[in-house]
Amino acid sequence: MFIATLLTNPETPKLDRVAVESLRNAWRGGEAIWLDPGVAAEFSVPDMPENRWEVWEGLQAMGIDLVVQKAEGRKKRMLIADMDSTMIRQECIDELADEAGVGAYVADITARAMNGELDFESALRERVGLLKGLDEGVIARVIRDRITLMPGGPALVATMRANGGYAALVSGGFTAFTGAIAGVLSFDENRANTLLVEAGRLTGQVAEPILGKAAKVQALEEISARLGITPAQAIAVGDGANDLGMLGLAGTGVALHAKPSVQAQCEVRVNHGDLTGLLYLQGYARDEFAA
Repeated sequence: MFIATLLTNPETPKLDRVAVESLRNAWRGGEAIWLDPGVAAEFSVPDMPENRWEVWEGLQAMGIDLVVQKAEGRKKRMLIADMDSTMIRQECIDELADEAGVGAYVADITARAMNGELDFESALRERVGLLKGLDEGVIARVIRDRITLMPGGPALVATMRANGGYAALVSGGFTAFTGAIAGVLSFDENRANTLLVEAGRLTGQVAEPILGKAAKVQALEEISARLGITPAQAIAVGDGANDLGMLGLAGTGVALHAKPSVQAQCEVRVNHGDLTGLLYLQGYARDEFAA
């Protein structure tokens, strides 16, 4: 048995009964369940529909996401999440680079690295090198003035933890940021790279080894083993090429507003919904969300 979930942006609810019932009838699905009127609905289907990607593409044009997954085991016991452009709207290194006067140049490198066009570790070293001499105090100012949470993040973390889930923030960014964001969102733990500082200024170097694609996979394996669960019992979310290993290993790997090359390698894609989409995909209704 499979579950088809349709969802859209909660800020502009546009999921109507006609769209849901038309697809349910075409796929011989079970009764439609509205998880959040206008925002998310689901129904069971006996088999994986052969035309699901054609339907997906048509719904994308309407601002609607579609995910079809196995019904069994979809409610997860662990959340493992990327930070930049996933749990927050920004790329932290781009914001620091803007303060250092090299924002546009660094942002281009970041975009190419996240799309898989550049080696992540080399690209990180190059970008961090351009931050040399930046006052360490800039980090706190960037967190205060420039960083904003991705919509739905607080509800996602709170709801999973309220239902016995464990939440880990694993980033190719920096501990100075993950520590702050993990604290705000109440993640159970966080892992990231460490910017090196001397005499109150960034040295232009990052501590080795760099936490990249392989380290995110390692984090999922280590944390799940420690919790006595398997990676199949985790839901992972990210947007960049360095998230692909983690997304592929988790039971449900969600490409959230992801780069095109990342989407192409992921079965679960959320382009219009926010982070609450990860709760709808697990079968949570809006009235079950934790505060």
